[in-house]
Amino acid sequence: MKAPADGLQVKSEVSAALDAQQPVVALESALITHGFGAPDNLSIARRMEAAVREEGAVPATIAVLDGQPHIGLSDSQLIRLASPGATFRKVSIRDLPVVIAGRGSGGTTVAATMHLAHQAGIQVFATGGIGGVHRDHPEDVSTDLTALGLIPMIVVCSGAKAILDLPRTLEVLETRGVTVVGYDTDGFPAFYSQRSGLSSDVAVDGPEEVVLLARTRTNLGLSCAILVCVPVPEHAALPAAEADAAIAHAVAEAERAGVGGKDLTPYLLRRMVELTEGKAQRANEALLVNNARVAARIARTFTAP
Repeated sequence: MKAPADGLQVKSEVSAALDAQQPVVALESALITHGFGAPDNLSIARRMEAAVREEGAVPATIAVLDGQPHIGLSDSQLIRLASPGATFRKVSIRDLPVVIAGRGSGGTTVAATMHLAHQAGIQVFATGGIGGVHRDHPEDVSTDLTALGLIPMIVVCSGAKAILDLPRTLEVLETRGVTVVGYDTDGFPAFYSQRSGLSSDVAVDGPEEVVLLARTRTNLGLSCAILVCVPVPEHAALPAAEADAAIAHAVAEAERAGVGGKDLTPYLLRRMVELTEGKAQRANEALLVNNARVAARIARTFTAP
């Protein structure tokens, strides 16, 4: 097992589970600091951790607090990150040296969470939607895609955020050598909707097949992630036409308002909630909890004797 790097503050429960080769699931914290407003941010963080525990694994929510990368958070630390009016940095990989050296605090994105989780020896990570290529801005490519091409983890998601250019995102994933797995589907989910009309590289029916793919990747000496894409639960899914119309409206608004860079994704996600009268948030919450459950089942299978 890979030893934790110097400077990582690994929660005792997480450290004990890793030492005993018991299942652990990494969770990001940018969704707490930037993805949801209070009090929903604290609620979804707790629900994801509870889902992991219910499936027999240990949750390890990752964040940077006062210059220290934390692998696993206490409830009081979750409350701190979710506090209304608190200002935290959104921490991607390029921000890690700045925030840590400056003794700052922030919520980690997919890419930064993957990096820190891998340093700690965690194999499985659950999130909502990965970053990707922005619509009408093919030069704007998320660091998440680079991390997926370099860090050999199992990443469970519901595809890329539907506000992005999904075909171009899949092309970049192919270029990075990332295997895209449809979990109980042969397609690539569209985050809020179950299907995007795009295909995955392979379809699987359960955690055993995911673990086989991951172990085969490792045996081949490959260092890329296995991206496991789980459709949003049917009861919470948005019809594709409704989601597409709201996305087009939000993207056009952002263009007119000159919103771009790191502000674009939070703006679009917020407008999606408003334009769909809360249905987009309900879909987001449902897929996050479901992905945490699936990730825990995969982690449990991965560590089984």
